[in-house]
Amino acid sequence: MTLIDLLTGPWAIAPDKLLELQAIYATHFRGDKIDLPALEARLGRPLAHEQQDYRIEPGGVAVLSLSGVMAPKANLFSAVSGGISTQKATVQLESAAADPRVKSIVLHLDSPGGNVLGTPEFGAAIYQLSQEKPIVAYSDGMLCSAAYWAGSAACAVYISGPVVQVGSIGVVHSRTYNPTTPVVEENITAGKYKRLSTGREPYSPEARAVVQADVDYLYSLFVDTVAQYRSTTTEQVLAHMADGRVFRGQQAINAGLVDGVSTLDELIASLAQNPAAFATRRKAVFALGADSPSLAAGAPEDTSTRELENPMPEDNKAPITRASFEQEHAPLFAQLRAEFTQLGASQERERIQAVLAVGEGLPGHEKLLTTMAYDGKSTAADASLAVLAAEKATRAAALAAHNADAPPPAKPSAAPQDAPAKTKEQQVADAQAYAAENNTDLVTALKKLGYAS
Repeated sequence: MTLIDLLTGPWAIAPDKLLELQAIYATHFRGDKIDLPALEARLGRPLAHEQQDYRIEPGGVAVLSLSGVMAPKANLFSAVSGGISTQKATVQLESAAADPRVKSIVLHLDSPGGNVLGTPEFGAAIYQLSQEKPIVAYSDGMLCSAAYWAGSAACAVYISGPVVQVGSIGVVHSRTYNPTTPVVEENITAGKYKRLSTGREPYSPEARAVVQADVDYLYSLFVDTVAQYRSTTTEQVLAHMADGRVFRGQQAINAGLVDGVSTLDELIASLAQNPAAFATRRKAVFALGADSPSLAAGAPEDTSTRELENPMPEDNKAPITRASFEQEHAPLFAQLRAEFTQLGASQERERIQAVLAVGEGLPGHEKLLTTMAYDGKSTAADASLAVLAAEKATRAAALAAHNADAPPPAKPSAAPQDAPAKTKEQQVADAQAYAAENNTDLVTALKKLGYAS
């Protein structure tokens, strides 16, 4: 994979950051030297960002700080943007998970996203390792696109305050072309889609459709993965998170992207005190008003003076009860109650229909099935077992009645007594009659009748 392949391939990154990178590297591809000091002056920050190894804080909390554009390997991105090598980051996380000194991990991210290559694998590694030791993703800058793709795989996601940028869930494919470049290009290809276009012409409609299909596929992977990591549905992610928007502070909490607000020191202290409290994966919670009119109109929500939620676990925190939740979060409580009521009604309707369907093609059990359908608990499997038992009982009763109506068996007749043995004279008379009838001699007749051996 070359640098040009990365830059012209699909990205999960804030679009303005991608344009900035492409402009920087266009200079490199022309053979001109990149003026790093001038670039530092324009960006207002140093460029020499080395990806750090994890450090261990008191209480066995490993902190892995990652900043910059994400790519599979460390390369020129590291000098220009403080890039994140997802391969190296994965190795660091695996080492921390295997380190007996480490009890929990903070993944400290500040990134606009990056190339899609390596991002799904990085997220999968975080998800798998979070089942061994609690991992919490934290950002005090940006947690966007590919960075959120990976960060959402942690057990929980926290931010530092109201202006942190989160989201930008989407995929972008960007390219430029120059029809006046005096370059003669000749291509010999085989395969319909081997050469979609050149760098000196726009995409044809067919080529554009192929590229769009690829971007759509990557977007579906992104959305489905976030739904899995945040323990919600694809439909909820599409409705609240994944329109490409960048959320700030409370907006990100309302959209279900973030679980709370904390300083890094507070988060480390909480993990050190009770890492088990972060072992259970947080579920995305969507607050009413996440799609407010001001956002729909394009105006950013003012969160500078708004108190942000901080659902971090505390040992001295009063337990949440139904009454306290209803009082303190009335809009969310009403929304959840309406959703659960609708879901319960739908599930009950499906249960009733499934129980009644057991009797199709097997008449005679309507009363039994009606009773079970409306008892509020019986399933289709319960109904099938009940009908089977009723069928067996019915057939056993029918067999018993049939046996009761059958006539009694006839008494066996007495065995006939043996006839008295014949005298010699009777045997000779029988043999003579047999000989005359069959035109044979007397000796043969006696043998045929069994009177002589």
